[in-house]
Amino acid sequence: MNTQTMTMDEPRVVGGIQKTRPIEEIKSVVIRFVGDSGDGMQLTGNEFSKSVARAGHDFATHPDYPSEIRAPTGTLFGVSGYQIQFSSGQVFTSGDAPDVLVAMNPAALKTNLPDVKHGGMIIANSGAFNKTNLQKAGYQSNPLDDGTLTDFRLYTIDIADLTNQALKDTGISKKEIGRCKNYYALGLMLYLYSRPIEDEEQNIRAKFAKKPEIAEANVIALRAGYAYAESTEMFVSTYQVRAADIKPGRYRSITGNHAAALGFVAASELAKVPLFLGSYPITPATDILQELSALKHFNITTFQAEDEIAGICSAIGAAYGGVLGLTTTSGPGMALKTEAMGLAVMLELPLVITNVQRGGPSTGLPTKVEQSDLLQAIYGRNGECPIPVIAARSPADCFDCAIEAFRIAVKYMTPVIFLSDGGIGNAAEPWRIPDPAKLRPLDVWFRTDPDGFQPYARDENLARAWVRPGTPGMEHRVGGLEKHFLTGNISHDPFNHERMVDLRAAKIAGIAKDIPQLEVEGPQSGDLLIVGWGSTYGSIVQAREQAEAAGKSVAHVHLRHLNPLPADLGDLLARYKTVLVPELNLGQLSKLLRERYLCDVIVMSKVQGKMFKVSEIYDRILELC
Repeated sequence: MNTQTMTMDEPRVVGGIQKTRPIEEIKSVVIRFVGDSGDGMQLTGNEFSKSVARAGHDFATHPDYPSEIRAPTGTLFGVSGYQIQFSSGQVFTSGDAPDVLVAMNPAALKTNLPDVKHGGMIIANSGAFNKTNLQKAGYQSNPLDDGTLTDFRLYTIDIADLTNQALKDTGISKKEIGRCKNYYALGLMLYLYSRPIEDEEQNIRAKFAKKPEIAEANVIALRAGYAYAESTEMFVSTYQVRAADIKPGRYRSITGNHAAALGFVAASELAKVPLFLGSYPITPATDILQELSALKHFNITTFQAEDEIAGICSAIGAAYGGVLGLTTTSGPGMALKTEAMGLAVMLELPLVITNVQRGGPSTGLPTKVEQSDLLQAIYGRNGECPIPVIAARSPADCFDCAIEAFRIAVKYMTPVIFLSDGGIGNAAEPWRIPDPAKLRPLDVWFRTDPDGFQPYARDENLARAWVRPGTPGMEHRVGGLEKHFLTGNISHDPFNHERMVDLRAAKIAGIAKDIPQLEVEGPQSGDLLIVGWGSTYGSIVQAREQAEAAGKSVAHVHLRHLNPLPADLGDLLARYKTVLVPELNLGQLSKLLRERYLCDVIVMSKVQGKMFKVSEIYDRILELC
């Protein structure tokens, strides 16, 4: 924790005696909740982040799920976690190392202890540290009392037993009581960080409105955890983080997948064209389908297809029918959609393919973060088959990228690949809700004049006309076989094929003229430029700021448009002695930069299913400067 000052003690009454509680003011803190996948750690972390958001803090979160839906209880590979960093200043990542670890069992402690800061706080659910659970975690003795944790501030609390005591008279089952212990832990943490519980009580009652007995049990558990921390005076002091100084406006907490869904709705509204989503559920992209399914009143149609191929083909059919076509997937789902992507390129229809990337190959690490689908997005189709590719850098940025993807799709009559990843899609941060009146409309034009109509005649952007089926006098065919460059009729002429290949490539290359000039953070020329894309943004920003504070000449540019690349990128790269490219893959953007600009770049790879730590990039900067 980053401590600033000690504030005035807060008076309170305990046992009829007025006491004071020292409140320590801190600038920022990183907390990680960990336990079995059934312990409700994701819910606990999410509810704590809502409380932080209401207090006006800037924050970033990182949920971490096991790959198995329900791994065996107490096992190392079944641990589920949720990390949040909140601060009175700007926050770009969920933090490198936890200041506080809330561990619900031995496996959670063992898998996460190496990450905790030296001298950090550990709150352990002591009742779960029994012989069986210790053996499952590989402990020969109990780490809570064998000296293993002497370098940390350890607080042992039998959360499970205390929850049982608090709820024994509620009439709910033992199993249901066990599910309430996460709210007991939440009560402890709300007390520790001087957060009120009244708002959380309202959230609980709203969340469990259809099960009032469960709602009341969770409220009791929440209050019991808060009261236990207060009455036992278990913490030497409590902490308070000042509200962040942020731009005025209306904010909400949002995940990347939710932001993407809202962005697609906004694109539909801005284009005044209905939206159709054809999708097959897959981790971690499913939330976009679920979010859009609840927004049908915005003229949204969602179709849960029987497989990935049906999902994209239904979206292509919708685009042919004159609506915005969208399909979402992740990892292996992109491979299954490949042939249909080629079909969309041949048809030249507006379609957005969203890939929320995950660890691969094959089924890989479905709940872990990776950026390893970039080359697949750019090259992964048969034939000469160019598709524009853009990537979001943060949860909130997914909203803007969703709109940008459809802007390109309708202007250039092309499918567009929108890359996010599990680290962005599941994470949350504050989002300043934009004024809809200030969003730029999407210009969509359907041709209705049959005079001189040729299906593949092109405008100044090399885009063909969008014609709704049934428009009088404009009947035409589409399909996957090569088309005549004007009539759209099937053509096997070799020179026509080459002409069409060149036209499709030139159309995508021409998008570069629409890409804004790159914004560089730091010196406009000098010793070191860091080039990033996607979810590496936060770690790079903070590492660069730390390096600049240490007197290093280092700049950073982050790419949203990856195909085509921005027109000014080559000149920018040439202005720096060294170019560093951190990626959560083995150097895929680095390959593209070397190929396109014949420049040497330094590859910085991480393929562990984890985000870059700020310290990792900062240390690499120091080695290079």
